Amino acid sequence: MGKWENVRTEVEDKIAVLTIDHPPVNSLNAQVVAELDQAVDELLADDEVKAIVVTGGGTNAFIAGADIPEIKALFEGSEEDAAAFIEAGQGVNLKIEKATKPVIAAINGFCLGGGLELAMSCQMRICSDRARLGQPEINLGIIPGFGGTQRLARIVGKGKAAEMILTGDMITAQEAYRMGLVNKVVPAGAVLKEARGLARKIVSKSKFPIAAALQAITQGVEVSTEEGLKIEADQFVILADKEDPLEGLSAFLEKRQPEFKDQ
Repeated sequence: MGKWENVRTEVEDKIAVLTIDHPPVNSLNAQVVAELDQAVDELLADDEVKAIVVTGGGTNAFIAGADIPEIKALFEGSEEDAAAFIEAGQGVNLKIEKATKPVIAAINGFCLGGGLELAMSCQMRICSDRARLGQPEINLGIIPGFGGTQRLARIVGKGKAAEMILTGDMITAQEAYRMGLVNKVVPAGAVLKEARGLARKIVSKSKFPIAAALQAITQGVEVSTEEGLKIEADQFVILADKEDPLEGLSAFLEKRQPEFKDQ
């Protein structure tokens, strides 16, 4: 595994935990984003990794936003510099969103700005009951730039997204759960364990239907129902030349647990 200053990864039982560790609140700057991008590339290319859990170092924050001094410097500099930073952040988030391996956000504290944008790029989100979530960029005279205006509206609806983005207010974990922004809320000390447990359940399945389902979901939500159905059908048919579907079907008929071999 690669070695980075602000990001670390560990793999156990086909589950990778990617930790953003940039004290004190894991803020995102150009270096952190670049290291995150490299780590994601490495984990997605690793055949020993079937699921990825993303979390923040420490206990106070998942990611509490961008590095404000660096953002200020971008606005004092050229438009090209600002554009490059936004392109990098959007790029890694899009890579995560389109991944054919499930990526789970373990939100262990403040999840603000670029942190919420990263979490929303993940396919699932497990949240500490003490976490606070929000897109507070408007309070700084700017707007979300790593996909917040797009993903938040798709997840919670345009009205609630507009309220959160235009007021900059934080919401509780319980509010986030009620609006469908996170999958589950658990006690603060149990977030990573819960995320690992969810990942463990998923990696017990064959990697091929996992990838097929993720592609059908990710691509399908961006098109009409008719086009989405075609994507689903194509992904279903792709599985016909794999061994694991026959093992799964046979195991069901024989009343035993399947032994998937990712083949």
